[in-house]
Amino acid sequence: MLEVVHEAYAADVMSGAVRNREDSGMSEWGIALIAAGSAIAGSIVTGWYARNAGIQQAAAARHAGDRQADALLESVRMTLQSEAAQRAVALRRQVYAEFLGAAEARILAERTGRGQADDELLLQRALGGVVLEGPAAAAAAAGRLVDCLRRHDAPDDLHRAKQVFVEEAQRASSEATRTC
Repeated sequence: MLEVVHEAYAADVMSGAVRNREDSGMSEWGIALIAAGSAIAGSIVTGWYARNAGIQQAAAARHAGDRQADALLESVRMTLQSEAAQRAVALRRQVYAEFLGAAEARILAERTGRGQADDELLLQRALGGVVLEGPAAAAAAAGRLVDCLRRHDAPDDLHRAKQVFVEEAQRASSEATRTC
């Protein structure tokens, strides 16, 4: 009989343990739902921080790209300004050379007595180019040379006036080249 009581007690304890487990504990589904919810919440938080970090990186990349584009534009702007200044210097030198050519033609005509009918016109046009192109010192030297030619000054005076113009033209060209 003791054995029967013992078996009945053991069966009663077992059924109580199963009942207690079902009543007081969570089912496997509950545990799985809590684990899944925790994983989803963790993913959301991690995703939010990753999104914010991505936005910050994109803003930094955009800012760096803007700075790089600004630097490239400034480089292009400086190159264009330099090229424009070099073209202006080349034009100035061309104007000076045309004036010297017209003055030399007139000087030769003075020496030989042979000249072209349009030598005076070419000289006047070339003088106008020098006056427009400047600077004032080169224009004044060119004007003095033309005055000497028109007064039919002595060859030495013509040569000195031409040398003064050449020096002023060289000075103006070298100053313009330095500013490029």
